[in-house]
Amino acid sequence: MSSKQTVGYIGLGIMGKSMARNILKAGYPLVVHNRSREPVDELVSEGAKEAFSPSEVAAQVDVVFTNLPDSPDVEQVAIGSGGIIEGAKEGLIFVDNSTIKPATARLIAEKLAEKGVLSLDCPVSGGDIGAQKGTLAMMVGGPAEALEKVMPIFEVVGKTITHVGDSGAGQIAKAANQVMVAAQMVAMGELMILAKKAGADPEKVVAAIQGGAAQCWSLDVKPERLFAGNRQPGFKAYMQAKDLGIVMDTAREYGVPMPSNAVHTQLFNAMLQMGMAELDNSAVIGVIEALADTALLEN
Repeated sequence: MSSKQTVGYIGLGIMGKSMARNILKAGYPLVVHNRSREPVDELVSEGAKEAFSPSEVAAQVDVVFTNLPDSPDVEQVAIGSGGIIEGAKEGLIFVDNSTIKPATARLIAEKLAEKGVLSLDCPVSGGDIGAQKGTLAMMVGGPAEALEKVMPIFEVVGKTITHVGDSGAGQIAKAANQVMVAAQMVAMGELMILAKKAGADPEKVVAAIQGGAAQCWSLDVKPERLFAGNRQPGFKAYMQAKDLGIVMDTAREYGVPMPSNAVHTQLFNAMLQMGMAELDNSAVIGVIEALADTALLEN
């Protein structure tokens, strides 16, 4: 076991805690840090070591992961005061599992390279279930030699690992992923409420279409929760809204018209204004319910 790389993980939210736990279970020495203490205490009780700053994590490990809410958070933790850059030694590999702006990923990679650190932007998809089961899809940007060195760790947390290209390419892939996820969540909400209001049983409608051309991850995974009245995350609506903001910013930067994604962005922003920010992204059905004056589970 001692021959395994020592791994650091910073950001122990719904996704990060499960990913860090899987790395620990695979026998990697693990150092963890998080703003709130509860997930740190949990992982320490399972064998991890705690650190009290990003720089303290970086000083003790061969590979350091981050999984944080947004671009400014990752920038601060990676290259800000007390950040990874201050504890980094040459040869450290930095892996960011957050979803951030491609431009931010490139900036961080450039700054860390000055200290001899290789960076991979590696956002993930597959939700809390994928994080728990170690079956995430991982979209990787950055140098191939860095990916080669951390591939055994990636295989502990992910099932599909794709090297998309240079720094920032992983984040571009994640933006594309979130375009499709938002479209699926909105379409799923619309079809369920259409079925309900038009007089068909939404559960039977979903069962009827799951095996045909409408089949997708969202229809495979989310309806069971929704029909049980469970709209808890999962993947929080405010994070989906944040990701769609990144998509629209990137689209503007490169001059790409995205009319349907613009509407989906507005629907997720409406969720936030309607008090549903902490619910699952599939709970966008709540906006459709309000617009149609029809609840999925009303009698």
